[in-house]
Amino acid sequence: MANPNSPDTPKDYSSDPDVLLMLEAQKGNTASFEALLRKYFSRIFNFAYRYLGSRESAEDIAQETFIRVHRSLASYSPQSKFQTWLYVIARNLCLNELRNNKNRAYSLDGMLETEDGEMPAQFADHNAADPANELVNKETLAKLIEVIESLPENQRTAVLLQRFDGLSYDEIAKVLGCSLQAVKSLLNRAKESLKDKLSSLPE
Repeated sequence: MANPNSPDTPKDYSSDPDVLLMLEAQKGNTASFEALLRKYFSRIFNFAYRYLGSRESAEDIAQETFIRVHRSLASYSPQSKFQTWLYVIARNLCLNELRNNKNRAYSLDGMLETEDGEMPAQFADHNAADPANELVNKETLAKLIEVIESLPENQRTAVLLQRFDGLSYDEIAKVLGCSLQAVKSLLNRAKESLKDKLSSLPE
C-alpha cells in the first residue's frame, strides 16, 4: 500500500475550493472563472506592482496571468493548489518583464487610470491578510518596498510572497521551484540582510 506521506505519492488537491472552481470553469461554468478572477486579480496585481514597481506593468501582468489561466482550461490538471500555480505564472511573467525592461520607476502615490475612472495604485484586497495595513503610512510602506527591492531575486520573491501575500513556506517553495529548507534559508538570509535597514520601521 502506498504511503500517503511519501514524496513520490501524488497529492490530491481536490479539496482546494479554488481547484474546484477551476474544474467547474473547465466544464464551461463561466461564473466559476469569474469568481477566481474576482478573488485573485487584485492579489496578482499587487504582487506584480510590488515586484516591478510599475502600475502599468502590474496591470499587464495581472491581465496576462488570467489570460493564460483561461487558455489552460482545456488542459488543466491540478498538480498543486490553484493559488500556488497562479503565482508561478505571475512570477514567470514578472521575470520576463524584468528581462525586457530594465528601467523601472517606483511610486505608491499615483492613481491608475481605468475605464471606470481613477483608482489607487494598489487595489484593496479583502481576500488575504494584508500585513501592510499594520504599517504607519504610505511612506513607511514605500521605504519597506524600496529595501525589499535591494534583495536578490529569490529572496525578494520569498519575502513578498510571505510578508504581503501570506503564502506558506511550502507554497513559496513550489512557486520558486526549490526545497522547503531552501525557502527557510532564503528568508533567514533576507532577514539578516534587511535587519539594519528596517530597524526604524514597525514590525
